[in-house]
Amino acid sequence: MGGFFGAASHRDVVLDVFFGVDYHSHLGTRRAGMIFYDEDEGFQREIHSIENTPFRTRFEDDLPGFHGMSGIGCISDTDPQPLLVRSHLGVFGITTVGAINNAEELVESYFANCGRQFMAMSSGAVNTTELVGALINQKDDFVSGIKFAQDSIEGSLTLLIMTENGKIIAARDKMGRLPVLIGKNDEGFCISFESFAYHKLGYDDAYELGPGEIVLVDADGFETISPAGDEMKICAFLWTYYGYPNSNYEGVNVEVMRYRNGAIMAQTEERDGTLPELDYVAGVPDSGVPHAIGYATECKIPFARPFIKYTPTWARSFMPSNQDVRNRVAKMKQIHIPELIRDKKLLFVDDSIVRGTQLRETVDFLYECGADEVHMRSACPPIMFSCKYLSFSSTKSEMELLARRVVQELEGDEGQRHLDEYADGTTERGRCMLHAICEQMGFDSLGYQSLDGMLDAIGIDRDKVCTYCWTGRE
Repeated sequence: MGGFFGAASHRDVVLDVFFGVDYHSHLGTRRAGMIFYDEDEGFQREIHSIENTPFRTRFEDDLPGFHGMSGIGCISDTDPQPLLVRSHLGVFGITTVGAINNAEELVESYFANCGRQFMAMSSGAVNTTELVGALINQKDDFVSGIKFAQDSIEGSLTLLIMTENGKIIAARDKMGRLPVLIGKNDEGFCISFESFAYHKLGYDDAYELGPGEIVLVDADGFETISPAGDEMKICAFLWTYYGYPNSNYEGVNVEVMRYRNGAIMAQTEERDGTLPELDYVAGVPDSGVPHAIGYATECKIPFARPFIKYTPTWARSFMPSNQDVRNRVAKMKQIHIPELIRDKKLLFVDDSIVRGTQLRETVDFLYECGADEVHMRSACPPIMFSCKYLSFSSTKSEMELLARRVVQELEGDEGQRHLDEYADGTTERGRCMLHAICEQMGFDSLGYQSLDGMLDAIGIDRDKVCTYCWTGRE
């Protein structure tokens, strides 16, 4: 996915942007960059790969060369950015987060309308942030250009632009799929995905953009230059998986939601008589842990940590670009505690089950360590559709998704017409899918949180939450 941070102040903001971007490292693992604007030195920019080196380490040596009272930076899971663009709108820095599913069509349309060229990356593809800049430049002002870009793309687009006078334009996706917040202190303002990032830097909450809203920010304040729309579809995975525990989206804290989500799962199992006899409830680190705490607290079964993540060298298992290396790192970083596994009946809660790539190895290892039973629970419903808005569960084929693959194995193409039934563990088809996954993965039992249960745990108007990954409906 990705995240960004920007600041405009009456003092130098290099350290604020540096630490603000660093606090978004949980949102991306591929590229990162920062741009600063100084009246005397103009724009300064650096972009680096962070696939094998954390953001902070990668950019520390660049800090002495940065100066400016305005700056923007990003963590990106897509192409190198932020970019500097020179056009009839002036020179500006731009960073984007989202997904553009019709990028090739937009590029060809640009060429057909007398567009000259794009810089091609090594793959031959066009940098998506450069494409957004080209779309914006087709209009006579930034607001018209941003709205034109958001209307043109299939997917989502949230962005920051820093102009050559040091002002920052923040635009939330027109459906509000990601959050954008503004913080303030005595000397200026900042823009961020994560509120805790600016709280740690001494900023207070000032404003949360609505869906499609565009805001102009400088050292003296902020103003809406294009109003918010009425319809919102914020991503539910911000609460179940992506969001950091301290984060708040639409007034709902991530950690609190996860406790509540786990408790609802336990309540449902106790009501339906499906709660196994257990020694411990555990969470799959990291984001599965608070869901498991809520589950264990509700059903009054001891919470334990049979696995501890060893993260001093590899903070996230999908940092390496090679899948075999990722799988090996995921295995190596899980340090088990035999005393909490041997002869024990264990229930693990994970934030989600997407492809199931590493689950089988994990379960086999638990049994090798002497576990008596291993039960698995997912804190969200079965993922049936590849995300087309933020690339959370993006796949080359939806048959890479564990649930969809099992449905195909059970019933072929006919099963694909009954995905709602398969997603409901109380139906005959739903029970068949759970049984088949248990057989493949070696679980003693498997349960998914219901869509209603997850939305109840989030607690905002459910019509304002994107559930496409589970329902396929926009």
